[in-house]
Amino acid sequence: MWETIKRAFKLKELRSRVWVTLLLFILFRLGTYVPVVGIDRAQIQGIIQKGGFLALLDLFSGGGYSNFSIFALSVFPYINASIILQLLTSVIPSLEALMQEGEEGQKKLSKYTRYLTIGLAALQAFSILVMFKNFLVNNSILLKVVIIASLIAGSYIVLWLGEIMTDKGIGNGVSLIIFAGIISRIPVSFVEVSKLLSTKSISIASIVGEILAVFVMIVAVLFAYQSERRIPVQYAKRVVGRKVYGGQSTYIPLKLVQAGVLPIIFAVSFMSFPYTIGQFWPNSWFTKHIGQPIFGTTSGIWYNLIYFALIVGFTYFYTQITYDPIKLSGDLKKYGGFIPGIRPGESTSQYIASVLNKIVLPTSVFLGLIAVLPNLILKRMAISSFVFGGTSLLIIIGVALETMQEIEAYLLMRQYQGFLK
Repeated sequence: MWETIKRAFKLKELRSRVWVTLLLFILFRLGTYVPVVGIDRAQIQGIIQKGGFLALLDLFSGGGYSNFSIFALSVFPYINASIILQLLTSVIPSLEALMQEGEEGQKKLSKYTRYLTIGLAALQAFSILVMFKNFLVNNSILLKVVIIASLIAGSYIVLWLGEIMTDKGIGNGVSLIIFAGIISRIPVSFVEVSKLLSTKSISIASIVGEILAVFVMIVAVLFAYQSERRIPVQYAKRVVGRKVYGGQSTYIPLKLVQAGVLPIIFAVSFMSFPYTIGQFWPNSWFTKHIGQPIFGTTSGIWYNLIYFALIVGFTYFYTQITYDPIKLSGDLKKYGGFIPGIRPGESTSQYIASVLNKIVLPTSVFLGLIAVLPNLILKRMAISSFVFGGTSLLIIIGVALETMQEIEAYLLMRQYQGFLK
């Protein structure tokens, strides 16, 4: 890894991309300290320190909620908009046709996603205002409008930073924004743990056990992200003129974790819907029996069961988007390739689909368990605010690996370009 980073800084273009990414990280972190006017942040920090789902959102926003900054919503309205639009694409033919139109269709879908992002940001900003209405310095309409407008603008600025990071930097901007938010909370978590140790609220044995558990999870997650199932492929020999082409053997690499960190991020974002809706009717039956008891805490049984099911479902969903067995089978047949022992065409697509199902099921269950087990275990410990939970580790490791792979791919491309020149 260090060798890759050293090589990356030797290339001027890649070095500039890395510096752009770091600069945008700094801008994002500065934005989390720009407060929204007219609210008592000390009381909000007291609520977040008690834990629960709001503390999880604060972790992913890099402290945006506890500071009640203009970046409090972070990229979650955009993620929610992406989830809704991609789900609608599978059921609305016109949206599905747009997706198949290529670059122009993708531009239109991106435009619709941004419009929906504004609407969801307004909805989420209003729910936050309702949640913290007792902490306002006054009850004027103008102040409420300013707070909602500030949160919507901040969310759109974060989205803009993420898009610049994707275009001009290295890696996926949205994932890197969440990655930066989690990483920024590590020093805060160590301070919290040291305070607990000084007050003897937890023992050294608990900390050692937590460190060992984190180490085991890191190794397991790295193994899952780096592992792949290789399907052997044989290409038939072709005679063109006096030359013979083909005949070589290769393989199709199917990674165990095809969708990367997207299922985790989307599951967390999806879990915020019931909690957000419940803020509009704080005294309703929905809020008292579903919104607050189930989705208001990350250590409850029902919350983790739903969270687990969402991770498994989104993992299947994004694996199907990433790999289309019918298209892959058609491409193999087109170029004279075949899987030994499997007939080309429909039999090949069925075989690839069966292999995908066999690797996706255990992988999705593994990712779900890594995400939910720490929530249930930390429930019995006094370090529930420690940043190295299952969800945080999955995102940190996944985004770091994806970014390193993009850097390596960029270095390889430059190497081939230099060879051709």
